[in-house]
Amino acid sequence: MNQRPIMLGIVGDSAAGKTTLTRGIAQILGEDSVTVICTDDYHRYDRKQRAEIGITALHPDCNHLDIMQQHLTLLRTGQPILKPIYNHTTGAFDPPEYIKPSKFVIMEGLLGYATRGVRESYDVKVYLAPPESLRAQWKIKRDTMKRGYTEEQVRAELEKREPDSEEFIRPQRKAADVVVTFYPPDEKDASNLNVRLVLRPTIPHPNFTEILDRGSPSFKPAIRLGLDRDMGKPVDVLEVDSHATSAQVNELEKILCNEMPHLRGFCSMEGNPEIGKLVGTTGEVLQSYPLALTQLLIAYHMIKATQVY
Repeated sequence: MNQRPIMLGIVGDSAAGKTTLTRGIAQILGEDSVTVICTDDYHRYDRKQRAEIGITALHPDCNHLDIMQQHLTLLRTGQPILKPIYNHTTGAFDPPEYIKPSKFVIMEGLLGYATRGVRESYDVKVYLAPPESLRAQWKIKRDTMKRGYTEEQVRAELEKREPDSEEFIRPQRKAADVVVTFYPPDEKDASNLNVRLVLRPTIPHPNFTEILDRGSPSFKPAIRLGLDRDMGKPVDVLEVDSHATSAQVNELEKILCNEMPHLRGFCSMEGNPEIGKLVGTTGEVLQSYPLALTQLLIAYHMIKATQVY
């Protein structure tokens, strides 16, 4: 390996969309060039033990944060790890897996920014912050369809976890370079989602200023750039509506690719048909421009980081 791996952190509460976001980023970067690790694998207790102790998986004491930090340090320097595996289907641990880092490493999960040492391991840090009502819908859908829970069990678990979500998960937002919020423009339809991207000045973002010149006072454009404050700090905010046209999306894509010409070969959505895909409320596969552009922006930052290291 000529350079160390580029490290991306994706943090958010349970069912915030981390896996969906990660899948598209890996598609853009090339799946053979990406190692994906889930922080759930670093749980200290299995499902039965957590129930007996009365602790949730969101609590730092329920996770081997020290081992996770050690493994991140090893991966960052190109060294392999013996990674534990938590099985969400059985609620128990499977045999560990030998992992060698690829060109890019994505660490996604609940407590990826819980300690200073872990936070300092990443080149790019993303936090997912969907509205809680939407996240609850996603969690109910996922856990009933894929993990064998009833809706009542999932709702009870959400209520049980809420104090730990508030104390340990949401404060990690302040560590992120990019805060991603998908939200429905219409409360009755959670399939077509807008996205609001908080772009903190902790990393250099693409030059989107030409977007400011579009539209008119009487027409709200589908893609907007503005200034705001997040957690008391000034930030840029990029918004993409679900009704944005392919032409509008292509313009934004060109900004990403033109700033770094060597990206053009694999930055295009036309060349990566799997990006921006998500499963709708009735199980159908949908193509989301806001999701695709979010995945492209994060991949852009990953690729840009390779120029530094």
